Amino acid sequence: MSKFDEMVSLYEGEFKSLKVSFDADLLRAVTKGCGPVIYLPDASKVSSSDKAELDRVKTNFLVKKLGLKDGPELDKGIQHVVDTLGASNRNKYRAMFYYLLVKHFKKESMYK
Repeated sequence: MSKFDEMVSLYEGEFKSLKVSFDADLLRAVTKGCGPVIYLPDASKVSSSDKAELDRVKTNFLVKKLGLKDGPELDKGIQHVVDTLGASNRNKYRAMFYYLLVKHFKKESMYK
């Protein structure tokens, strides 16, 4: 099993343990889009307690990558993902976080 497949398998296991349904093909595509950051222990996770980190997610992923217009609905979407993964969950993996944002904002077509 490749390192990439190991990471996707880890994310699938996390979603299953959280009882969150997911589309395996979309998860693979979003994970691939994250690039090598998924292999870095610190950068592979999103710190939801760090406002600057959440602002970077909003600017770099939601606005620049997904092409969404900045506004309060983006913050609500990010908060929805934090709630879904669990605010106290220290393993908010970036690929899972981005996957849930893609689903929340119905931007799956960006990864087809």
